[in-house]
Amino acid sequence: MLGNAAAEYKLYTPHSSWAEQDPAEVGDTVLKCLRRAAREAALTRRDVVAIGLSGTFHSVVPIDARGEPIGRALIWADGRASADAEAIKRDFDGGGLYRRTGCPIHPMYLPPKLRWLRREQGEAAGYRSIKEYVIRRLTGRWVCDLSVASGTGMLDMARRDWDDEALAIAGIRREQMGPLVETTDVVGRLAPDAARAAGLSAESVVVAGAGDGVLASLGSGAIAPGQMTVTIGTSGATRVVAERPLVDERARTWCYYLADGRWVAGAAINNAGIAFRWTGEKLLRAGRRYEQIAEWAQEVGPGAGGLLFLPFLTGERAPFWNADARGVIFGLAIDHDQRHVARAALEGVCYRMRSIYDALVDIAGVPREIRATGGFTRNPFWLQLLADVLEQPLRVPLVQEASALGAAELAMIASGALPDLAATARFAATEPAIEPDATTRETYRRCFDLYMRTYWALQEQFAEVATLQRAL
Repeated sequence: MLGNAAAEYKLYTPHSSWAEQDPAEVGDTVLKCLRRAAREAALTRRDVVAIGLSGTFHSVVPIDARGEPIGRALIWADGRASADAEAIKRDFDGGGLYRRTGCPIHPMYLPPKLRWLRREQGEAAGYRSIKEYVIRRLTGRWVCDLSVASGTGMLDMARRDWDDEALAIAGIRREQMGPLVETTDVVGRLAPDAARAAGLSAESVVVAGAGDGVLASLGSGAIAPGQMTVTIGTSGATRVVAERPLVDERARTWCYYLADGRWVAGAAINNAGIAFRWTGEKLLRAGRRYEQIAEWAQEVGPGAGGLLFLPFLTGERAPFWNADARGVIFGLAIDHDQRHVARAALEGVCYRMRSIYDALVDIAGVPREIRATGGFTRNPFWLQLLADVLEQPLRVPLVQEASALGAAELAMIASGALPDLAATARFAATEPAIEPDATTRETYRRCFDLYMRTYWALQEQFAEVATLQRAL
């Protein structure tokens, strides 16, 4: 890595279940980071041959006839289309749609979101992801890479084209979605305005790239049989790479496209780092002193004194796809304080990761190696905690920006610097494995069992309180 730049953009949550981002703010931030990274790396304008892109899955923004966004984008955490998702489950063959698209019926995916948008905001000229908007800012072209398309719930995996039934369910025409391209396709050269803003040459090419989750598997070097990645960032996920689409009989997992005929089967949760951050900032009032929160957590033992935290703050995705699930702190006693709450929050996220790990193991088998990526790997305590709950050793790649590295690797392939995906293994060195602590095994098995039984006991109450919150 020669240069690195990072910047945040705002998450808008004006109402319960709403989660939005401004595409223009994201595009501006991308250009700023390109400029800063190139400057840090001491690169000249002509040193950057190609730019590979990684972007979040499941976002959608309506556009007008000129191609300009109409308002903000609905992102993966947005759950306002939950009633539309339920209607789709009731009126259509959700199982058949899942088997074709690899995406269960859930308000995160586009069929429910598009129904909500069309009903509440009217018909738009088109619908695009934030990543497509960024590509247009960089090159002037509208394209949708097959990876991001595979995360919409509207791509027929076998035909690699928009699914006719999904389009009909959403109520839109094929031409309202973006034209599809391979993840290693060169989209075009930097547009003059983008080149000036990024401080780069207009001769630099832009490669379509893929979704951030599947690129985390590539960038961490976990694309061989028997390898799995676990990621905790704002959200969390487990993934394995397969040479064909891989789905689950119980629809607990999803399947998205990577590149070169490779598919990534996995499962993801909404509430990972976002739940940890909420606990620190809003519940414990510790601001952004995340190290302090982790230190509090370390001051109490495994199991947090019998306190359970179900971190369903923004509904939930895999493995049970319950958009109405809500956060629960269960077992509060007089001797509990902020230390127990902090530990229970971290353990609760790890129990969520265990639930999707188990679902993926059912369809792909027990992994021979797990590689851990995401912001949580910078916290040794949290990393050890996940190893303990999963009862599996974890290896951390030396390069932690795994999704960005994966995007760069696809750009290398597109520009001829690498011959194929297999050649990316040269970047895949890891730290020594974090071994699970055997002394915590029985405690965490007992806590996880209680955690799951508590979740299932609250199904009726989850639906009722979610309805109440939408009404209020």
